[in-house]
Amino acid sequence: MDANPVRPDPPYEDIAVVRQRMLFRALPGIEDSSSLAFTIFQELAVGIVEGRLRPGEEVNSAELARRFSTSRTPVREALLLLEREGLVVVPPRRRPHVSPVTLPQVREIYEIRASLYTLVSELVVARATDEEIAGLRSWQKRLRRDAEAGDVERYFWHNVGFRDAEASLSKNTELQRRLSLLGLQMHRFRYLSLSLPGRLGNSVDDHERLVRAYLDRDVALAIAVTRSLVMRGYRAIEGSGRV
Repeated sequence: MDANPVRPDPPYEDIAVVRQRMLFRALPGIEDSSSLAFTIFQELAVGIVEGRLRPGEEVNSAELARRFSTSRTPVREALLLLEREGLVVVPPRRRPHVSPVTLPQVREIYEIRASLYTLVSELVVARATDEEIAGLRSWQKRLRRDAEAGDVERYFWHNVGFRDAEASLSKNTELQRRLSLLGLQMHRFRYLSLSLPGRLGNSVDDHERLVRAYLDRDVALAIAVTRSLVMRGYRAIEGSGRV
């Protein structure tokens, strides 16, 4: 993975551009797929992550082929990529459908995220320069702007950018790779959490506390804020009754 921090997008950049850049970063190797297969993959993946395609909903291959004026081959390729990411189930001789979500599955992903990101926080305090940490404030400004506007979609993708930039400051490429392996399932649950009432305000405040802890070189506080920030997302899902 790229060891350099992810550069924040300019103000008002098309959110579709932000999405695509973040999808490529989350899925190293996806660029080896055909461009049409990736286009189909991206549309379906974003629809699932952002909750427009619900768990159990069927994915009509024939309709996708008609819509994109293509054969079934790129559609099948896109569906196999989605299946690899755990977003779609492709059963034999039946229509593919969006994969189900269970609360134990969500809890396990969040527990893994919490452990990995506490290590990120420890390494950021130890290894990142003040200038590099200050760069996270560019992302934080975007998060604050999005939260004030109540823009869940933009906040989410900028939050992905913040987390990628933060992970790069750990200067541990294997840790970054392990985080990327959580893939789009992780994004799916994070979007669900951030879409719940009151979550944007809590999230942006937590991120501000985290950046301050980094700048103060307070490793204990940074680890505590990170764990609280991640697990607050799980508790919001758990208490919502949406899963």
